[in-house]
Amino acid sequence: MVNLDDAIVARLESHGETFEILLDPKIVDLIKQGKPYDILDYMAVEDVFKNASKGTRPAEDKIKEAFGTEDIAEIARKIVEKGEVQMTAEQRKAMLDAKMNQVITYIAANAINPQTKTPHPPIRIQMALEEAKFHVDPFKPLDKEIEEAMKLLRPLIPIRFEKSKVAVKLSGADYGRCYEDLIHYGLVEREEWTADGSWIGVMEIPAGLITEMTDKLKHKTKGSASVKLIN
Repeated sequence: MVNLDDAIVARLESHGETFEILLDPKIVDLIKQGKPYDILDYMAVEDVFKNASKGTRPAEDKIKEAFGTEDIAEIARKIVEKGEVQMTAEQRKAMLDAKMNQVITYIAANAINPQTKTPHPPIRIQMALEEAKFHVDPFKPLDKEIEEAMKLLRPLIPIRFEKSKVAVKLSGADYGRCYEDLIHYGLVEREEWTADGSWIGVMEIPAGLITEMTDKLKHKTKGSASVKLIN
């Protein structure tokens, strides 16, 4: 449960009364993205207030009149859906910073410089977005933010999303310890076991992640893993 000092207020004015609840800021993204959530999991206090900062409560008959129920979960959901969710300046900045990092990280992992066939470092993407005066919206879906960021980046730096196929070879002993990494980085399209017990797989992964995956596999296998670009 979120600390009260970090909670945000959701407020609804109805039937001549103000109703407020205290929420975990994490719920904001779920609300705006239309993802399912259990409102009780995100309430700092399972109660309805007239003024949350003062701790005053509305009269029970006012609550029943406005919402037609005494069920706290149903009341809270109606406040969120019909009212407004507020954030402090500090909370909004934190959400903006987190959203910007998500955009930069995704682009760095999935896009490349088509001239060199190598990924752009995150700092270069960040600087280009700053030059383009790109600003994120904490309530806008991530895919829409990425689409807008790419439109602004293309006139400034050579960049495009691209997936590549790689052939990976691991010893039978290494396959088990590397399996989670393989499915994390991409899709295994074909695989086979060789006569000497080695595993060979053809994978499709974001071009920007080839170097990272190669380094991870070589580290886990003490250099024995083989990763070769097919196209």
